[in-house]
Amino acid sequence: MTAAHVIFLVTAVATLGAALYVVTARNLVHAALALIASFFGVAIIFVLLQAGFLAAVQVVLYIGAIAILIIFAIMLTRRVMQDTGPQTNRQWWVAAIMAAVLFVALLVSLGLVPSLQDVTQPVTALPSPDDSLRQLGKSFVDPNQYLLPFELASVLLLVALIGSIVIAADKKQP
Repeated sequence: MTAAHVIFLVTAVATLGAALYVVTARNLVHAALALIASFFGVAIIFVLLQAGFLAAVQVVLYIGAIAILIIFAIMLTRRVMQDTGPQTNRQWWVAAIMAAVLFVALLVSLGLVPSLQDVTQPVTALPSPDDSLRQLGKSFVDPNQYLLPFELASVLLLVALIGSIVIAADKKQP
């Protein structure tokens, strides 16, 4: 087992643990901090995959923008620390069964992918990082590829920012 394997396993366990804590935490601030840890773990995995650009985007966009926006929204809203009752309901078992079914379906579908069935063959011709980055940039502005999802994501983020400002604004009665 190489050092890269050990780093990957430790990072994967830490990332999954942080993600599990995000959905089980009773405190929103702690959940947001665990979300940042989970995003950072994903960035480390991108570095291990030699995808430096995606790792930088993960750190700058998700940790630097999205997670901080979530923390500001939590801090700007009132009654953050008040207990509003139980966070589970009586149908938790339905969600657990659906999650297990989805997990099995994903495992089966991954087993059907022909490129994943024989992973012992070495990869011979990897594109250079400059080439793949250039292709990614072109695909973001190509109307036939990722232009529409890219623009929809930016509009969604703008609406979320405006919504958080409206929620956090003081409602003074005239």
